[in-house]
Amino acid sequence: MSVAAVILAAGSGSRFNRENPDALPGAKLLTLLNGRPVVAWAIAAALGAGLDEVIVVGGAADLSDVVPDSVTLLHNSDWPRGLATSLRVGLERCLARDHQGAVIGLGDTPGLTSEAWRAVANAPEGPIVFATYEGQRGHPVRLDAEIWPLLATSGDEGAGSTARRYPGLVREVVCQGVPADIDTPEDLQRWR
Repeated sequence: MSVAAVILAAGSGSRFNRENPDALPGAKLLTLLNGRPVVAWAIAAALGAGLDEVIVVGGAADLSDVVPDSVTLLHNSDWPRGLATSLRVGLERCLARDHQGAVIGLGDTPGLTSEAWRAVANAPEGPIVFATYEGQRGHPVRLDAEIWPLLATSGDEGAGSTARRYPGLVREVVCQGVPADIDTPEDLQRWR
C-alpha cells in the first residue's frame, strides 16, 4: 500500500501571536527551536520514516525556505476556514498520486519521532490508526483512502469527529515520543 506523510502547517498560530499582534501569521512554525524552525522538526521526522511521499500543506506562513526540495509543498488558500481544509488539500494530492493511505501530523509537533510515523503507517489494520502515548491518542494518525469521503470539509476537525462517529474503524498503535504541540510562547519555552 502506498502511504504518504501529510504535515498540516497552514494555520495562523493566533494563540502563539496573542501577545505580539504585529507578528506575522504562522510565525510560530518559523520560530527557531534548538537552532531549527519548529516545522523543520516535524518534516525531518516524517522524512525519516521513509514513506512514499512527504507533503506539507502551508497557508498563513511562507514555508518555501524551510521545506526541502524532496518534500511536496502545497498551499491552502482556504486555511482561515480551519484545519479540515488543509487536510482536504493534502488528501487531494494523495488521491492524485494514488496513495491508499495518508499519515497525518501537525507542523507544530517537534517531538514526534520517525519511528512513530513508521509504526502508524505500517499498522496492519485501519482504516483509522491513531498513535497513542501513555494511553492517550495523539499524532500521527493514518487515514486510509476508504474513509476520506467521511472526513469534515471545513472547521477545525481532523480525524477525531470521524473516529467518534465510527469507533469500530479505529485502531491504535503504542508509540514513543512527545506528542505535545506548540500553541503558545510558553509551550515553546517548555520545549527549549
